[in-house]
Amino acid sequence: MSTIVNCEWLHERLNDDPENMVVVDVRFYLNDAEAGRKAYLKDHIPNAVYLDLEKDLSDKPQKHGGKHPLPDMETFVAKLGNIGINNDTDVVIYDQSNDMFAARLWWLLDYVGHEKIFLLDGGYDEWVNQGYEVSDEIPTLTSSKKFIPDFQKYTVADIEEVKEKMETGAATLIDSRARARYLGKTEPLYIKAGHIPGAKNFFWKDVLDDRGKWKSPAELEDNFSALSKDDEIIVSCGSGVSACPNILALRTAGYKNVKLYPGSFSDWISYPENKVTKGEE
Repeated sequence: MSTIVNCEWLHERLNDDPENMVVVDVRFYLNDAEAGRKAYLKDHIPNAVYLDLEKDLSDKPQKHGGKHPLPDMETFVAKLGNIGINNDTDVVIYDQSNDMFAARLWWLLDYVGHEKIFLLDGGYDEWVNQGYEVSDEIPTLTSSKKFIPDFQKYTVADIEEVKEKMETGAATLIDSRARARYLGKTEPLYIKAGHIPGAKNFFWKDVLDDRGKWKSPAELEDNFSALSKDDEIIVSCGSGVSACPNILALRTAGYKNVKLYPGSFSDWISYPENKVTKGEE
């Protein structure tokens, strides 16, 4: 079935078959690191657990590696078991709406080899708008499980691979940020503006329709029609988070050879010798 599920599907599963399902709330706000957790504590989908972008889904930034480097994988895998996820558990992830953070957890779960991952279309806003029950009760985690990882290392590209494949033309690099940031007209987060030379701009929010819902596979295929399905595609953004919706969308549209550059632009500019381009490619 599709990775994208609706509120009715989740509501039925929670009523009929809740035992082998974990619902994860990943609400987060880049301008207020505690706001997502506070929102979860106020109310959430019943029995949902909370994972934090910067405490659970990322490691602390270093000199190189970007603003949101991948978490230590041994720790991440242990956390999965601690919140009740093993290899057979259905995992449903939701954000405030269809934001980038749910896709970040989807990508991490896919990277460690989990197969039963779902995103709630419309996120928490849609759940509330449809009148489904919410709760402020924090679930008690009494029975941890063990998740056995099967790392999909071919889905990650580091900076050296990006450089090599951009020089040889062996891959297409996507920049998932808003167009004004890609063009270098504005940069709210980093000391340099522009993009990695050769990158093509596919704003991640373009995978959503006018209502903010996920586009259909056919619509996503049209969104990426300028890209060849025979090519390797490396997806970047600012720090490896908003790239993840594009990766999910590309996979949904039938692209097989898709990688994440986790450090993305924030890693690229941490090396003074790396050039940055402004304007159209």
